[in-house]
Parts: sequence; C-alpha cells; structure tokens
Amino acid sequence: MGKFALLIGVSDYAEGLPALPAATQDVAAMQLILQDRSLGAFDDVLVLTNPTSQTMAEVIDEWLLQRQAEDLVLLFFSGHGIKDDRRDLYFAARNTRKQLVQSTAFEASKLDRFLRYSLPKQQVVILDCCYSGAFGAKDDGEMGLKEQLTAEGRVVLTATSAVDCAFEDKESELSVYTRYLVEGIEKGTADLNGDGFVTVDELHKFASAKVKETSPAMSPDIITLQGQGYDIRLTTAPQDKPELRYRKEVENLIRKGVISKAARRLLNLIQRDYKLSDEVVAEIEAEVLRPHREYQRKLTDYQDVLTDCLEDWPHWAPYNTAILKRCQKHLGLKDEDVRLAATDLEDLPCDVKLVLNLILADQPAPKSKMQENSVPTKKQYPTFSFETVRVNEQGKVIETIPGEAACLTEDLGNGVTLEMVRIPGGKFLMGAAEGEEGASSDEYPQHEVTVPEFWLGKYAVTQAQWKAVAGLSKVERDLNPDPSNFKGAQRPVERVSWEEAIEFCKRLSQRSQNTYTLPSEAQWEYACRAGTRTPFHFGPTMTTALANYCGTDFEYGGTTYSGNYGKGPKGEYRRETINVGSFKPNAFGLYDMHGNVLEWCLDGWNDSYKSAPTDDTIWGERNETKVLRG
Repeated sequence: MGKFALLIGVSDYAEGLPALPAATQDVAAMQLILQDRSLGAFDDVLVLTNPTSQTMAEVIDEWLLQRQAEDLVLLFFSGHGIKDDRRDLYFAARNTRKQLVQSTAFEASKLDRFLRYSLPKQQVVILDCCYSGAFGAKDDGEMGLKEQLTAEGRVVLTATSAVDCAFEDKESELSVYTRYLVEGIEKGTADLNGDGFVTVDELHKFASAKVKETSPAMSPDIITLQGQGYDIRLTTAPQDKPELRYRKEVENLIRKGVISKAARRLLNLIQRDYKLSDEVVAEIEAEVLRPHREYQRKLTDYQDVLTDCLEDWPHWAPYNTAILKRCQKHLGLKDEDVRLAATDLEDLPCDVKLVLNLILADQPAPKSKMQENSVPTKKQYPTFSFETVRVNEQGKVIETIPGEAACLTEDLGNGVTLEMVRIPGGKFLMGAAEGEEGASSDEYPQHEVTVPEFWLGKYAVTQAQWKAVAGLSKVERDLNPDPSNFKGAQRPVERVSWEEAIEFCKRLSQRSQNTYTLPSEAQWEYACRAGTRTPFHFGPTMTTALANYCGTDFEYGGTTYSGNYGKGPKGEYRRETINVGSFKPNAFGLYDMHGNVLEWCLDGWNDSYKSAPTDDTIWGERNETKVLRG
C-alpha cells in the first residue's frame, strides 16, 4: 500500500475573479507536513500551482492512472469554487473568468468520473475553496457537492458548508481552514483519542472546531457515504512530547477563551512537572487562544464600524446598511455575532434594535408575546440582490457594495411586467451643496426633507411597458403606443409629454389594485441619492461606464460644455438610448437614475428651493412648467 497526494493551489485568475494569495501558500504548507517522514510519511506528494483547466484535468487523470487498488490517494484543492448557469459545480483554474466559460474551469462531475474509474479504494478529497458556498446542496433542491462527489470509499472535507463562504486569514499566509489542518497534523492536536494517528474524522473535528471559533460564519463539512471512510489514517501524531501533552491540557481547561484561576494554578503544576520553560508555555497558550482572540478582534472591528454608521444613520441609512452587511460578510460573522457586538452600544441617536432588524432582515429579532399581539405583521415581498459601486474623484471604481431590496411585480399582460422597488423612508438633504460644481441657482438652498416609505420603478418605463399600457382602456386621453425615436422593447420610452405620463399612471392604476402616480421631486431625488451626499449616487464624479450620457465635449447654444465632471474622465457619446438596466444600480436597487432619459415628476417647476416643503409634498402643482429630473 502506498500513500500519494496531489496538491493543487490556484492564486491567480483571469478577469473578474480576485486573486487568492493564500492558495499557493496552502499547498506549500500541506506539502511539508505530508512529506515529513515523522508525520504524513506520504510516498509521493505532487504539487500543481496556478494550472489552466486543461492542465489540471490532464494531471489529475494521469496521476490517478498511476495508482493501485491498495493505495491511499489524497487530492487537495485551494482556490475559487463557482457555478455555471445550470448550477453545475467547477473548480476555478488560472484561465477561469468570473463570467464563466465552461471550458476554462474544471468540472466537479469530471473529477468524480476520474476518481470513480480509478483503482484506489481509499480516496480523500480536501477542498479549501473561497466562496465555497458554491459547493453544497441548497434547500431548493439544486445539485450540490454531496450529490456530485460522494462515492464508496471516498471522503470529502470542505472548508465550509453549503450556505457559507470560506475566508482567507488576514494575519496568516494560510487560509483559515488549511491553517488548522496543518496545525492539527503538525502539533498532533488532531489526534483526539491519543492513539498516535490522525484519522480523517479526527482531522475534520479538530479543524472544524477551530475554524468555528475564529470565523463563525464558516461551517466545515465532511461528506461520505454512511459509515465509510471516517477511520482512514492520514498521518501519525507526535507521542509523549511534553509540549503536546501540555497543549492538550490547555485545550481541555480553557473555557470561552479564558483560563480560570483554578485552571491557571493546575497548569502551573503541569508546567513544572513537564519541565517546560515559560517561553514555551506562553507560545503554546497563545496558539490555543488564538482563535478566540481573533474572534474577539472581529467583534471589536464590527462594533467600530457599526458605531460610525449609527452616528449618522438618519441620512445614510441605505448606504450604511449595505456597508454593515458587507462588513459582516468580510469578517465572517453570523447574525448572532452581530447582535452580540451591538449589546454594549449606548447613547446613540437611533434605536439600535430597529437598525439591527434592518441589517439582519432575513432573521429579525424575536418578539415578545405582547409585541406579537400588538404589532401587525408587515407584508413580506420577494427580494432581489444586486451590486452597486463607489468611485473616487478620478472616476475609478474603489468599492463594490452588495445590496438587497424588496420588489413588487405588476403583470401587464403578454409576458410584460413592471417591477417596483420598495424605498425605505428617511431624511436627506435636497438640492446642491454650496459651491458644488455645475450647480445652478434653482438647486439652492439645500434643505432637509423627510420622506416616508414609497415604491418606485426599478427601471425607467420601457417601450414594451408603454405599449402594453397604451393598449388598456382610455381614461382621459389617447396614447400613441410607439412614440419613441430610438426603437427597442427594453429601451426607455421617450418623446412623451407630462400629460401622457399622467394618463399612463391612471390606466395602470385602473388595471391594478395599486395606485400609481409620478413621483414628487423630493421622492425622486431621495430615491436617486440613495443615502449619499455626493453629486452623483456613485460618488464625486461620473463616467460613461456607469451611465449613458454625452461624455465628449459638445457645443449647445453657442456655449462649449465639457464631457467630464470634476476630475473624472471624458468618455463616449452613444447618441441614443440603450436598454434599461445596462449599468450598475444605486444603493436602493434603482437603475439609470443618472443618464439615458429625463424623467417626469409631479411637481411644477420653481426657480429655487426657497420655501420648498420639508416633506415629500408636491410643490407647485398648478405651475404650467413641470419638473424633469435625471
């Protein structure tokens, strides 16, 4: 019987997939312990770093063909895991892009075939996959790793479960999961029963416990056929070393990251009997306590971000909600950890519990019986996820922020729908900031406005939607079903008057159980800003990669205008409208609030915001000239 390992690490990727520097370091660390004659004692350890998908397939196939039935084979992969549109699973290679081309990644089903038709009866697969949530079976019944890689005599260890993500260790060269695999074998601490061997099951239990202490959002998993593979011996463990025995005593005596006075006294006696120096003891205890201390640091880091967000919550609620969700994901914290981080916060200008319920919308805080009886249940709407971006003064994207919003879909018939997005209520500063570049007198003075919750179209009204509503029963006036100059069913409708837009809303309301109107100007600007105070909802400038507008210098009315704003770049001039939703949305999940077409509001036009309402009231209804925004 021989022991053979193939270690694959992919750190560098093609367009769209972020680099994972720890992946190749993971492979190097695993190679050292598996080759060590006193630990892994593997007969051969083959290392493959940053291969293409073709190379990965060829090497795995050839490597398995050389193995015999009595051999133990271990395949280790560190890198990205992704799915295609059919939800099939892949291991990303050097030539894999975020927009997956199937031939550029290695299919999990192909790995299963290679293993299934190979001779070795003992097969261990270890997957330390960033975004490893791709590697599990979901509740909706889609195919997962368990279905694609389970076989007789095979054990699969994964860095995390179906619904979580794997995380790199910011303070270590290794990923979180691999770090504890290595520690468990190298220090012998994964030898849980003390028999001198580390089995697959013991390694899983040790690494899983350590990972959950450090990054609670990770849930390492073991996948095998019932009752098979758990007792496969991977490595030997150091025996009778006083350092190892002391480490196990510390592991047994520690409680929630704390060594009690009584435990400390006992450890001092053990240290004396084992003749260990203070330096060695301090190093051992630091390693054992490290996961708990890292977890406490993450709670503190989250608490600092939460405090900053809550201090200016009223004006920045949507943006800060997205920041806090991203921070939680980045730190690898579960919802209960977020609640724990908020328990000590006091004297803040908002209700922390209400904010947490907004942040943790998927798992609201439990209510008391009295609350359940007195507070009516709010109607639940389906949600959609999206990504928005922030740019710097030069127009370069510096941050990608995940978001989520509730959506209501109106059926207009013949397969045409209209999507409405729930806009949370809040306060904002309406108008241009003093001295803002490009601002005109009708945008002053800037003033605070309070806006209750409302719904707004996810996209500008499309030509398909306009045609569908134009075919409904007339209310006051006729509607041209095809008024647009730039044709396209998914392009926005244009060349329609304010009165025609009002007719559209009335026909839609007549068909629906909901009442539709144009937004007030306050609602429109509040929805456009989406919690930001910069000139554009993407940041201090704008680029034609984010919106459809004239990005070149142009002349109008005898005046030459620049195609760029501030320090931002010039861009292209498409000279026509384009399909709605072609660019990133804002933090509310609304598309094309900048560019593409102008949009009607209910308000009449006023030459300034002096004496403007401080809420979403329609202002200047009787004014003949109406407001256009966007």
